[in-house]
Amino acid sequence: MPLTVLVTEPWPDYGLIDSGGGRKLERYGPYKFIRPEPQAMWRPAAAEWQADGEFVGGSDEEGGGRWLLQPQVPARWPLARGDVRFHASNTAFRHLAFFPDMGAQWDWAAARLRPGMKLLNMFGYTGVGSLVAAAAGAEVTHVDASKKAVASARENAALSGLDGAPVRWLVDDALKFLRREVRRGSRYHGILLDPPKYGRGPDGEVWSLERDLPELVHLARQLLADDAAFLVLTVYAIRLSALALQALMDEAMAGAGGSIEAGDMGVREEARGLILPTAIFARWQGGAG
Repeated sequence: MPLTVLVTEPWPDYGLIDSGGGRKLERYGPYKFIRPEPQAMWRPAAAEWQADGEFVGGSDEEGGGRWLLQPQVPARWPLARGDVRFHASNTAFRHLAFFPDMGAQWDWAAARLRPGMKLLNMFGYTGVGSLVAAAAGAEVTHVDASKKAVASARENAALSGLDGAPVRWLVDDALKFLRREVRRGSRYHGILLDPPKYGRGPDGEVWSLERDLPELVHLARQLLADDAAFLVLTVYAIRLSALALQALMDEAMAGAGGSIEAGDMGVREEARGLILPTAIFARWQGGAG
């Protein structure tokens, strides 16, 4: 099965302006930022970049570093994607409180949701994917191990005018939650899985992608309704291959019918139209999707 390249195009409040030399220049609303990007191995289109801030990385790929920001950059500011509004901020983890390359996945999922369908968003972070689904009429269960992230998601819901939407905001460990849901016989029409490489649950539970990913996917499979529309898995650990995710999804969804695709995710650069790779994914679509 050939691999797919899933591309997030620029939108009014976000764009990858330029990239190269191990860095990328992006716009987030009225502000421009430079961040490290190891996969930008080519030369940038422009000789010089003007930005409102830059994240200067530490000595290794896994952590460290700090933001150097101009005085005009606020602690946070609102952005929008379609009808959904949310806050951006310069986090200590070098990103800006959401992951713009997920835009294409959010749009794909929303197009397959119908009012009243149930969506489970695991590792939901600040809730942009959950709110896109809620705006499409889905009943959403949003799960993240971070109380701070879930609190931010609730604030984004209020900002979007969706604080009254049918969304359950849960702080929980991913595997513990999924195991309980399987025992309860819960079912969902769509599931989004966006696990980190490493993480900790609210009670100190240790998450390791390479160890725990197979169980995560197989548990999610058991939670899909008979008329489910999709199961989406995205992974940012570049040591893994999309072929490995495809094989795992093939195994988990054996006998379910429908179709599976896998490949790279990326963001289209505005300067030249080239695609900056960001992650890998595999997703199953039900036969009625």
